[in-house]
Amino acid sequence: MDECRGRIAIVTGASRGMGKAIALRLAAEGAAVCVTGRSAEPGSHELGGSLRETVDQITAAGGRATAVAADLSDPNFDRATVVHAAEDAFGAGVDILVNNAAAPRTFGIGFLAMDRTTFMESIEVNDWAAWELGALVARGMVERGRGWIVNISSRAAGPKVGPPYPQTQVGAQVLYGSTKSMLDRITTGAAMELYEHGVAVNALVPEAAVMTENAATLVSLPELAVEPLEAFAEATLALCTCDPRSLTGRVHYSVSLLHELQRPVRALDGRALVPGWQPGEIDPARMKPGYLDAH
Repeated sequence: MDECRGRIAIVTGASRGMGKAIALRLAAEGAAVCVTGRSAEPGSHELGGSLRETVDQITAAGGRATAVAADLSDPNFDRATVVHAAEDAFGAGVDILVNNAAAPRTFGIGFLAMDRTTFMESIEVNDWAAWELGALVARGMVERGRGWIVNISSRAAGPKVGPPYPQTQVGAQVLYGSTKSMLDRITTGAAMELYEHGVAVNALVPEAAVMTENAATLVSLPELAVEPLEAFAEATLALCTCDPRSLTGRVHYSVSLLHELQRPVRALDGRALVPGWQPGEIDPARMKPGYLDAH
């Protein structure tokens, strides 16, 4: 439980769901974690979870964590504030950045109903915030000759294949998918530029639906079409600790990555193995193109 010992990480969108799970997993491996999000205190959002609860859970387990309330949809917010807070809290530069924050409220807004305000908010959170934070931390990473940036992407980034076009519970996700497609391209381009400096830049896509508290309010899927938070957090951890010389510039799918690396999936505290999700236990069908669409 020391893969990240001595490293400092920033995880955005970490008050709940995937961001919180990733923060817990990194902290369990010894990282000092700075978490950001809009929900600073319990009860501050209609959904459960808050930055305070994430920090409290990490520190209760013996880890180190700090929180910065940040609205990444605000173009006037100085994102350097987050980086400086992490550096000040832990006394060194940032080694790991996980861009998990997203603007998912566009799921139900179709092509004809989109307005400019919502469009620009999605670009601000899903693309520019990830770009700006990445550039801010990468400068220090280049100086130190090491670093890891992971951008959380989505299956929605891929093209919709048809006709005919099947009906889905979340529609075409035109804007959300477009912003994630751009994030994938930012990832591969940044990886190319930073490769010689020892900085890995990767994107990670859930192989299946990660059934967080928020996701459960948007869709209802059978068990075969979901993956546990632990699997996705483990795949993220793998990209935060990989060899930048050989594993960079890729858009990975979570379960396929775990299978490729033959990486055990552990609980978020890093202790027990998660039953049914070890490399030899994963159904190969889950990694076939179109698997999720069929469910």
